[in-house]
Formats: sequence, C-alpha cells, structure tokens
Amino acid sequence: MKIAEGLHGFLWQSSMENNCNTYLVQGKKTVLVDPGHRHLFSHVEQGLRRLGLTVEAVDLVVVTHAHPDHLEGVSKFPKTTLFAMSEEDCRFLQSMASGRYALPEPDFFLREGDFAVGDLSFRVFLTPGHSPGSISLYLENLKALFTGDVVFSQGIGRTDLPGGAGRVLRDSIEKLRRLPIDYLLPGHGNPLQGREAVAKNFQVIEEYWYPYLR
Repeated sequence: MKIAEGLHGFLWQSSMENNCNTYLVQGKKTVLVDPGHRHLFSHVEQGLRRLGLTVEAVDLVVVTHAHPDHLEGVSKFPKTTLFAMSEEDCRFLQSMASGRYALPEPDFFLREGDFAVGDLSFRVFLTPGHSPGSISLYLENLKALFTGDVVFSQGIGRTDLPGGAGRVLRDSIEKLRRLPIDYLLPGHGNPLQGREAVAKNFQVIEEYWYPYLR
C-alpha cells in the first residue's frame, strides 16, 4: 500500500503465520525496512513487483531488531545490497545462536544519530526493551517513524523474550513519544496516520500498558 509519496508498506495480514510488516522508502536510493521471514519472502517480492521493482533495486536493508520474523529475509538480497542493524542486537543474536543461526554480517552498524542514504535523511533511535538493541528509524521529511516491535497500534512489543526488559521498553517509548510523528509504522498491525491519532495511541499505551512495564 502507498502510505505517502516515496513510502510504501507491504503489510502482513495473514493470521495463519507470524511475519512482520515491510516498508520501502524511495528517493535517489531505495531503503527497505524489515524483510521478514525467509520462508515468507514472497510477500516482499510481490510488494516490490507491484511497484515494478526487484530485490536488485534495493540499496540498503535496515533491520529494526534481531528476531527471525524481521531479519531472516536479509539472505534473499544480492551481495550488492547493503545490510545494517544495531551492533547490540547483532552481538546478542550471535551469543544466543551459538552457531545454529547463519546471520549475514552487517555492512555497517546503526548507532543513535543521523544518517543519510542518497537524498533520504534518517535519524536512528536506540530503543531497547523488546530486544537489547532494537532501533526505531525516523524519516525526517515525512515525519515517519518505523518502530519495529517497540510500539504498535494500541500495543507494545513483548518483554518476556530473552533480552527483554519492561522498564527499559517504557523508557524507549517515552523517547519516541516526544517526536513530531505524522506516520507511525509498526512492525505488526496497521500503521497510524496523523499526529492526533499517534498522540492518542501513546496515551492508550501509557494508560493500559505502562502499569505492566516494571
């Protein structure tokens, strides 16, 4: 679906298998956020095909965190496509996998702060809590926030998985809440559009979920 000019979402809507939403940002370069499960990668290929693109057109794949439903599809891209994630989650996954999981080595690590891909300007926020090195990605010109599994529509990411921490997730959500956000783009579920809708969503999360984040 087209979310805004140069911004598309390949939303996962099946209730039969778990997978994540994938987002595509287009400018002079093309950035794909969260390629999902490897065995469900046809979902991404179909989304690209509808735009007249193939995997070769993607310049950079960004992974918000190192869970298989967001990460595995990285292996489907050619070696010419760059891959980036946080160093914290990369090292955490390596320590947990103990050789059982073949993670492609990132071409570079994302750290908190600004970075550019062609004419696309992003700001990276380190937002742990769901995983030790989760990141959220803010697209400056559209005021669009890719939250991975930190924030959903009326929900939050789990904190009972290895490396999760409730109080830490709460602090991460508060960090994101201060941003001017026109599009909130979660890893699962429906995106939110409009600052009023986004602000209301953070309020719902505070009232309902914060008491559990200790």
